[in-house]
Amino acid sequence: MSNVSGNLFVIAAPSGAGKSSLIKALLERHNDGSMQVSVSTTTRAPRPGEENGVHYHFVSEAEFLRQVDNHEFYEWAKVFNNYYGTSRTVIEDTLASGVDVFLDIDWQGTRQVKAAYPGVHTIFILPPSNEELERRLRVRGQDSDEVIAGRMAKAQGEMSHYAEFSYLIVNEDFEESVANLEHIVMSQRLRRSKQQIRYREVLQALLKEE
Repeated sequence: MSNVSGNLFVIAAPSGAGKSSLIKALLERHNDGSMQVSVSTTTRAPRPGEENGVHYHFVSEAEFLRQVDNHEFYEWAKVFNNYYGTSRTVIEDTLASGVDVFLDIDWQGTRQVKAAYPGVHTIFILPPSNEELERRLRVRGQDSDEVIAGRMAKAQGEMSHYAEFSYLIVNEDFEESVANLEHIVMSQRLRRSKQQIRYREVLQALLKEE
């Protein structure tokens, strides 16, 4: 598979739609190293238990801005006084090794990635209803009513951008949604352009002149 470039996927969703759980379930189904979630670069300090290069690439603000000036990110943003970005080199090296990469970013970051990498496959995850989205946010038991109200308001704005994405999954039944996500990924792997590289010798043998 090393002679076949991997596929780049963006998966976006409002908080509570189940995006992280879907990606985790898909990676558990394909634990052969053929797909992975991109590790972002950030200027925030590591939290207890976080490892550099595993959870994030931790850098100083000066180093991050140097990388911005050198156009080393597919996308980047400043969130609550910290910078976050998707490294162009890390992604391209991973794709070149034949591994599929998932970017867990928002619709604004997706626009930046689409401009820098037109071949990206974009997927948006929606909840089945606003009521279900709110229920999922409350089940977490982590946020106050005020915070949940803010998340719901933000979700409305995020969901209005669903039409900018190539694929749409309504996450009502979790197992069905995982299967749908898997179908999207596998369909890209099975494209003729990928398969004719992967099976070059097979095709040559099948089509050789007698």
